[in-house]
Amino acid sequence: MNTLEKAKILGNASNYDSCGPKMCEVNVKQGLGGIYYAKAEHKTCRIFKTLMENSCSFDCKYCENSTHCKKRKASYEPEELASLFNYLRKNLAVEGLFLSSAVSKDSDKVTEKMIETVKILRFKYKFNGYVHFKILPGTSYELVKQASEISNRLSVNIESPNKNALSELSSCKDYKNDILKRQAWISRMNLSSGQTTQMILNKISTDKDVLKMSNWEYKKLGLRRVYFSAFSPVKGTPLENEKPEKKKRESYLYNVDFLMRDYNYKIKEFYEIMDDGMLPNKDPKMAIAIQNFEKPVDINEASYEELIRIPGIGPKTAKRILKEKKITKYEQLNKLGAWISRAKPFIKVDGHTQKMLV
Repeated sequence: MNTLEKAKILGNASNYDSCGPKMCEVNVKQGLGGIYYAKAEHKTCRIFKTLMENSCSFDCKYCENSTHCKKRKASYEPEELASLFNYLRKNLAVEGLFLSSAVSKDSDKVTEKMIETVKILRFKYKFNGYVHFKILPGTSYELVKQASEISNRLSVNIESPNKNALSELSSCKDYKNDILKRQAWISRMNLSSGQTTQMILNKISTDKDVLKMSNWEYKKLGLRRVYFSAFSPVKGTPLENEKPEKKKRESYLYNVDFLMRDYNYKIKEFYEIMDDGMLPNKDPKMAIAIQNFEKPVDINEASYEELIRIPGIGPKTAKRILKEKKITKYEQLNKLGAWISRAKPFIKVDGHTQKMLV
């Protein structure tokens, strides 16, 4: 099998590792998968996302690379992958590498190959750009440390919000020792872009379970991001006949995550709008506003904290509103960046209001 055939197989096999909250688009169509646009180092970065190998000894019931699945096997040698990436960097304007892997036999053995690949890129090919290195469950401390010294970001996929949920999906992973312990190690290492993780959204766990664990990861381990991935059944896996999770659920959880990180919402506020541990089928900010706003707020008297809780008004728009001497028309708010149709029921402009939502 030549390198381009491997690139197609291993690039496509990496599509379950998330680059961000929205579906990333593969940009290269000439038979090569794995090139995405994603956020890296606070800018949009063209990333080559790939596995080191796709043959896995883990029995994760949702994964196309697991031991359950029959597939065309492929793996890179370190020099082979480094040379391919260097070619993509020079000819297809690729700026970053997202490197993960299945685990055919031993986490440490494949991690050693991944580390050697990045070292070749750094020292032979003089690549100083972005590297996101996926730490595999059970990897030794010494190898995690080595990976941290040559990468910008590390991540370990926790997959589920607790050990009971993970045990429903895999019998091979120890939630506390294989995953959380590695995350704790990473939290003490000096990484320019910190660490992230990813959770699968399925019927096993509620939104409350997912948010509770996300909140813990942010507070206790200092994660930069928690990514969510709505379950999608894969042919050939034990869960191939399960219904896919709705993408709206993924979207609403990202909204909550954003509100907690950038708007200072507290997790208990979302518990209050849940029904049996699940968020309502509407924008979470709107749901909280409907529940908590007893009457419209005068736009000229509202504080920053009040403004950012109004649907249709974000932090930048709130700051612009506070700089205005007086707002007398909705058109002024529109020019300042407010989403008027969402904000109207919750604000008073020059004495005028719209009927509150129920």
